[in-house]
Amino acid sequence: MSAPQPEGFTATGTIAVQADRRRVVFATIVGTTVEWYDFFIYATAVGLVFGQLFFAPLGTDSTILAFATVGVSFLFRPLGAFLAGHFGDKYGRKVVLMWTLILMGASTALIGLLPTYETIGIAAPILLVLLRILQGISAGGEWGGAVLMAVEHAPRKRRGVFGASPQIGVPLGLLLASGVMALMTIIAPGDAFLQWGWRVPFLLSVVLILVGYYVRRKVEESPVFTELAERKEKAQMPIVQLFKKHALLVVIAALVFAGNNAVGYMTTGGYIQGYATNPDGPLAFERGPVLWAVTGSAVTWLLSTLFAGWVSDRIGRRTTYVIGWILQLIGVFTLFPLVNSGNIGLLFAGLAILTIGLGFTYGPQAALYTELFPASIRFSGVSISYAIGAIVGGAFAPTIATALVQATGSTLSVTWYLAGMTVIGLIATLLLRDRSGIPLGPDHEAEQSVSPIRGLVRA
Repeated sequence: MSAPQPEGFTATGTIAVQADRRRVVFATIVGTTVEWYDFFIYATAVGLVFGQLFFAPLGTDSTILAFATVGVSFLFRPLGAFLAGHFGDKYGRKVVLMWTLILMGASTALIGLLPTYETIGIAAPILLVLLRILQGISAGGEWGGAVLMAVEHAPRKRRGVFGASPQIGVPLGLLLASGVMALMTIIAPGDAFLQWGWRVPFLLSVVLILVGYYVRRKVEESPVFTELAERKEKAQMPIVQLFKKHALLVVIAALVFAGNNAVGYMTTGGYIQGYATNPDGPLAFERGPVLWAVTGSAVTWLLSTLFAGWVSDRIGRRTTYVIGWILQLIGVFTLFPLVNSGNIGLLFAGLAILTIGLGFTYGPQAALYTELFPASIRFSGVSISYAIGAIVGGAFAPTIATALVQATGSTLSVTWYLAGMTVIGLIATLLLRDRSGIPLGPDHEAEQSVSPIRGLVRA
């Protein structure tokens, strides 16, 4: 029996197809939320505890060193993307998603069990970095599979909103990570938080991974991949084919994401949390209120991300992105004046305004990336573009921001850095044609291979 068609040629509107699509959306949201909870709980802890417990005894700037470990994981995202892309294009989207979820959960739980520098010395930060690397490999493979499962199952005219389901897993993961950390500051206040309270959110990952694994097992394989497998048309060396024919497209797609990711990592990378709670800094807020403000901004990010996916189905991915870059630029220039006001309510307002633009430059990304690459190498294309964009954008954004403030004594330098990354994302977007609604199945490989880069006929 052939798989149900994602475009719904014969089964659109049937109960079975609709139920399957609902399962896909639900499983995608749950799985990516769990995955990004694990990834962000580390970044949140970096700004709050890791500098003190794992890096301070090294005798260097513990804050910069701790934030650098956030970036280290990004350097290994391409490895995860290459592995996931290769196996995802050869053996399917679903199997890759299961293994990335397990790898992320195991790495996160082990971090929660790590002894500190005071207990085992230099081995503590080394083991912490190794586990963060495993998180990076998992994150590099997760996103592409989740995106393709959602978009390749979607009706043609609803790819944007279906594709937003893995995207909202990011703000949901941030909301959950910040919320759990904030709750632990209440349950284990003061020194108790440093002694054991920070470990609980990491250990909670075990329960979340079991839930995510169970939900993902119930989902059918992507219909596009199923059709490729039945026809025996899977690419034998998908990564080689990708860079041979679409190298420039990978670079441009990566820069689109980099413009969003650099700005987003002001919160997801833990920078704002660390900056606002630094006892020697200009604000010195308590941990709890800042974490609750970040949690609240994750809600606005979630809503704007979902709304942007819906909007992109009506006005196109490219136009939605252009609107998003303008909104993001506004958010960049209002962020630090509001954060530096010393008022926790205005700090939340700055983050909320920023997340509106972030949502508009993130919500349509799943559909945009899926429509850029041919079916036979699509997993490799979306995963590797995403991973490279993460390195260029978010990998060392918190580290760069910290160094800029130390060098200039002002957050204005960070504002111009983030504005520059936003403009890069805008330029990359303008270089692409809008391919909203292009057929995704293997019958249309020739059409999919026509370059989406403006001014080029073929990649």
